[in-house]
Amino acid sequence: MATQLQDVQPVVPPSKPQPLSLGLRRVEPKRLSLHLLVALVVGSMIGSGIFSLPQNMAASAGAGAILIGWLITGVGMLSLALVYQTLSNRLPTMDNGVFAYARALGGDFLGFNSAWGYWISAWIGNVSYLVILFAALSYFFPLFGEGNNKAAIAGASVVLWSLHWMILRGMRTAARANALTTVAKVVPLLLFIGVLIASFQRETFMVDFWGTPALGSTLDQVKSTMLVTVWVFIGIEGASVFSARAAERANVGRATVIGFVITLILLIAVSLLSLGILRQPELAVLKNPSMAGVLEAAVGPWGAVLISIGLIISVGGALLAWTLLAAESVFTPAKEKVMPMALAEETTRSVPANALWLTNGCIQLFLLLTLYSSASYLALISLATSMILLPYLFSSVYALKLTWQGETYAGHRALQVRDMAIATVAALYCGWLLYAAGPKYLLLSALLYAPGSLIYLGTLKTRQGQPLSGPETGVLIIIWAAAIYAGRMLWSGTLTL
Repeated sequence: MATQLQDVQPVVPPSKPQPLSLGLRRVEPKRLSLHLLVALVVGSMIGSGIFSLPQNMAASAGAGAILIGWLITGVGMLSLALVYQTLSNRLPTMDNGVFAYARALGGDFLGFNSAWGYWISAWIGNVSYLVILFAALSYFFPLFGEGNNKAAIAGASVVLWSLHWMILRGMRTAARANALTTVAKVVPLLLFIGVLIASFQRETFMVDFWGTPALGSTLDQVKSTMLVTVWVFIGIEGASVFSARAAERANVGRATVIGFVITLILLIAVSLLSLGILRQPELAVLKNPSMAGVLEAAVGPWGAVLISIGLIISVGGALLAWTLLAAESVFTPAKEKVMPMALAEETTRSVPANALWLTNGCIQLFLLLTLYSSASYLALISLATSMILLPYLFSSVYALKLTWQGETYAGHRALQVRDMAIATVAALYCGWLLYAAGPKYLLLSALLYAPGSLIYLGTLKTRQGQPLSGPETGVLIIIWAAAIYAGRMLWSGTLTL
């Protein structure tokens, strides 16, 4: 599916600093094949979100608004997938696109913030996965409650560190395990879709098609679906993040588009078919994972059991995929000396060990915080989603800049115009997402971006880098001003997670 660019010479960026040598005996790693990259993309996108999708979407929107939301999301996310495909094909020497494209767009500080935001989004997302995993287990073991009590946090900690030790055995071993869980999680989804097609009631689907007055205007309903629809697509950039470990660079773009198409079909089917089984008000009050309630309504109690088991398998795979992505997202910038160099250390099995320890340590800390803040699953995914919006925007704007200036497009005007149109749609979509997110989660994001700037300033000293430029200083001031304002609102109780 990837665009063939045999006649186009890719841009070779300026020479990079050499990766940090840590005196460890290296074992040449086996590279990731196309099917492992596709599994990584699908496995990272299909986690817990799809299992809670019927309730999450119906909680604040009717069928008509949900259809519009999927139309906007489908076009926007397809354009973003094509942006990552195009950039990986035209700039094959750039590793970890989320970091590299932002860095090429605006320098080291922008690249750092993109990687930092992506990393935080990844491990906060894993916290939400652990919460809903034990909420699902409560179907069989009620002591776990909503997934954020003491018993659930203790169980989540055991799962977290078990995955940690498995990943330390090797990245390819972990990628293969992820591929197996990806196949296992798709089976109950296909069964769910098949049953709902057979049980679909058109009359139920059409009741209050545009929502009840309590849901607000159609625009408000569409906006309310945005963070949910983006959350279930986070991971679309997974192959790009692992570009340095791909067996063939062309497979990065192929895996991105193939994974997107597979996931889009599954997501739309699950959310819309559910509205043909239960009405919007009934879906809105279902306990998550709400797919269990929908299937139970269609076929009886065994449906809830099946979905609960499917969710447990799915979340286990997504936890694995996102732990790999989180560690990789800070490992590459550390090799480029944009993040602390200690994070560039690898084991002899090519595992970024220090990055992995840092990631899972933060997950453990946040798990304990959810015990005291009682942060809900939906609040966690909204925060994780808002953290990733800027990295997506940076990649889209860089693609727009590349096509506008015509780099790598000499003699290929038609291709340049097509890719410019795609990049424009992707950039506008990312801008719309920032608007739809609203001020609450953007302010909370600033609180998490601000500490990162201190880490970056520390790296300037260790690598004797240039001081911040004028625009970079302006970005730093905006981040800290927003963070201070958000902190005051948290203190006064007007802003909460």
